[in-house]
Amino acid sequence: MTAHIRTSNSRIARFRKLSVAGIATAGAAAAALTLAPSPAHAAEPASASAPAATVQAADAPAPKKAKKTYPDNLDGWIKQSLDIMKDKGIPGTYEGLHRNIMRESGGDPNAQNDWDVNAQNGTPSKGLLQVIQPTFDAYHVAGTANDPTDPVANITAAANYAADKYGSIDNVDSAY
Repeated sequence: MTAHIRTSNSRIARFRKLSVAGIATAGAAAAALTLAPSPAHAAEPASASAPAATVQAADAPAPKKAKKTYPDNLDGWIKQSLDIMKDKGIPGTYEGLHRNIMRESGGDPNAQNDWDVNAQNGTPSKGLLQVIQPTFDAYHVAGTANDPTDPVANITAAANYAADKYGSIDNVDSAY
């Protein structure tokens, strides 16, 4: 019976060794996974003793951002323009743009003024914010269409003009 207990104990010991080895292997794998930096730590410099996985993760290219899409309507045009304006440092808010668009064109991107002094001089005001061609050309924002009737190009050019003349489209409360 003592021999049987010893045999059982040695089997248990081997099982424990195997189990501990299995846990140690799993633990090493888990430790290896936790060595990859989180995005917040990815910018930290790697030390000379850092595991290779950490250095590779820090050197990996950042994932590309998906291109943002906007609805093809007044709300979408304003939001797209605001994103471009923010990127270019042009001040303005949704409310300021919307208020001026509704006063100038009623939200019609094809609106054209054929009766004011600009139209009489051969340069009618066009688009959502009723921009004349010379003003559009002078204040066109790179990255938008080179067309004063394109809703996003019209909004951003007009907001750029208003920022130059009035500080922001938000400060415009009448024809400008």
